Amino acid sequence: MSRFENPPLDEIRALLKRVHTIAVVGLSPMRNRPSHLVAESLQCFGYRIIPVRPAVESVLGEKAYPELRALPEKPDLVDVFRAPEHVGPLVDECIDLGIKAIWLQDGVINEEAALKAQQAGITVIMDRCIYRDYMRLMPE
Repeated sequence: MSRFENPPLDEIRALLKRVHTIAVVGLSPMRNRPSHLVAESLQCFGYRIIPVRPAVESVLGEKAYPELRALPEKPDLVDVFRAPEHVGPLVDECIDLGIKAIWLQDGVINEEAALKAQQAGITVIMDRCIYRDYMRLMPE
């Protein structure tokens, strides 16, 4: 079985440049949570954020949705702030919906699901922080 590897940094940079809409799965309404801080920063960088979190009406001024299937449009990227055991079903949803990129934040490691997504043609970044990579890779 092959081993998962993140794309090279130039491909991650290219992804960050072409993405406009990011569905943030597990986006917390609590301002002190990493998901909230990262999503708020992404908004400041010019990305449109779509919160995906059940039982929440809105986060960061955007209407929240209970699951990816409920989104009114297909996001360019799905950014995941969920425990690794939840990644498999999220990958299945991304495959079914034709989503082209998924980002698994720091500590969100599910190699089996990441490989499945890659085999389905999805760009996968795993165990990396999108905020840190943006700050490092994107020109001012």
